[in-house]
Amino acid sequence: MSSGNSFYVTTPIFYVNDAPHIGHAYTEVAADVLARWHRQAGDTTWMLTGTDEHGEKILRTATANGVSPKEWADKLVEKSWRPLLETIDVANDDFIRTTEPRHEEAVQKFLQKLYDDGFIYAGEYEGYYCVGCEEYKQESELVDGTGPYEGQKVCAIHSKPVELLQERNYFFRMSEFAERLLALYADNPEFVQPESARNEVTQFVKQGLSDLSISRSSFDWGVKVPWDDTHVVYVWFDALLNYITAIGYGNDDESRLDELWPAVHIVGKDILRFHAVIWPAMLMAAGLEVPHRVYGHGWLLVGGEKMSKSKLTGIAPNEITDTFGSDAFRYYFMRAIAFGQDGSFSWEDLSARYQAELANGFGNLASRALAMVTRYFDGTIPEQGEPTDDDLEIQKLVADAAREADAAIEKLAIHDALAHIWTIVDELNGYITDQQPWVLAKDDEQRERLATVLYTVVEGLRALAVLLAPVIPVATDKLWTALGAAESLGALADQPIRDAGRWGQLPAGTVVHQLEALFPRIETANA
Repeated sequence: MSSGNSFYVTTPIFYVNDAPHIGHAYTEVAADVLARWHRQAGDTTWMLTGTDEHGEKILRTATANGVSPKEWADKLVEKSWRPLLETIDVANDDFIRTTEPRHEEAVQKFLQKLYDDGFIYAGEYEGYYCVGCEEYKQESELVDGTGPYEGQKVCAIHSKPVELLQERNYFFRMSEFAERLLALYADNPEFVQPESARNEVTQFVKQGLSDLSISRSSFDWGVKVPWDDTHVVYVWFDALLNYITAIGYGNDDESRLDELWPAVHIVGKDILRFHAVIWPAMLMAAGLEVPHRVYGHGWLLVGGEKMSKSKLTGIAPNEITDTFGSDAFRYYFMRAIAFGQDGSFSWEDLSARYQAELANGFGNLASRALAMVTRYFDGTIPEQGEPTDDDLEIQKLVADAAREADAAIEKLAIHDALAHIWTIVDELNGYITDQQPWVLAKDDEQRERLATVLYTVVEGLRALAVLLAPVIPVATDKLWTALGAAESLGALADQPIRDAGRWGQLPAGTVVHQLEALFPRIETANA
């Protein structure tokens, strides 16, 4: 369907039952950085996020709060989930809610097609159900309860008792797709990433797949099964479809679906199986292309434990952004954690990186460079003279870093991309120390050399502004304005990111402006 230069990236749609914590924000920022990078590269780009609003857990919570499930969902979306995107500066193209007609109607069309094609049948089901996970559990996924739940089977994830359900349900013939799925993983190793995730999913499918119960009749908060309105669609079957309903599946006009699909799905590793097993099987049954890639990132750990609302380890994103700002939030989580692995969050690490890398490393570099252009050349970027080996080394480093960062983004290795880009920050700081422009400025005969040194630094900053714009959009925009680049080169968002490493783009004669502190000193960081 989609051509090579389209990039469609999704986050999971988040369950509205909880308030957002930094684990949710981490996924959002990762998807947003990838989308911004591709957008700035000129690719046809679409980023989707949204909320999952059906299912028994939401029905029970709403009832306990004395409101309808829709009222409960509306309140949480407007008070918590949409504001989260502003807090962390996410530039999503769409926000899907599973209660929207465009989604519900398309889910029914998809289901009807599978039913008509013989992939859905009625049957009896008995099994342990965890309302927290909205999922039937195998015996192996249960543990013995302790404390108040002693003598009961509890979910290994939620530590809450499971319920034994017996229902007459509709089933999806998922077992028929085991061989095709195994072939998909073997033939296309990129499909599930990172490798640890692919191995886990492959082992799971090799043990054999059961058919999947895809409807519930014991409650009515969900999408009605089109041929039997006494049943609602199982919440995961409904939720997974958001990735295609949002871009026009089931519409009279499916041109956006044709242009964008298949997608790159960024998901937490705890929901990997839904995305790498159930979802591609559903698509195969419907005759649609499987996703381009399913990337299961690690968990954010606080004090060694996965964050969770129920265990009160959730940290709200604004607890960080109120002190450090959205750029620092975005930079820290993309830089400090190898994308795809678990990572530990600590206030001390965040504070140390803010100070050393952002304020002293990048912010200080920018303010020193612009101050010297102002002091020594009356605020006008000078013409560079004949470059020395030191200057040529910087030029090569910038070109290499830009190329390697783009290659890392292609692999979704955001932390590697940032590490490559940051070599420019470190090298330019070292270059200033070595070249000593303040000494050159005292000698009129060194005027041309001083001009070359300062041009080298500000042109390096121009490349940094472009390359870092997807990660720290607020600071890079301030830097772009201060460099005078907005007047001479146009808007930062319009600079082609894959061309960022080409030397000599910032014209001599450009007038620089006052730079406000990119990363102000923070006296008391949270502890």
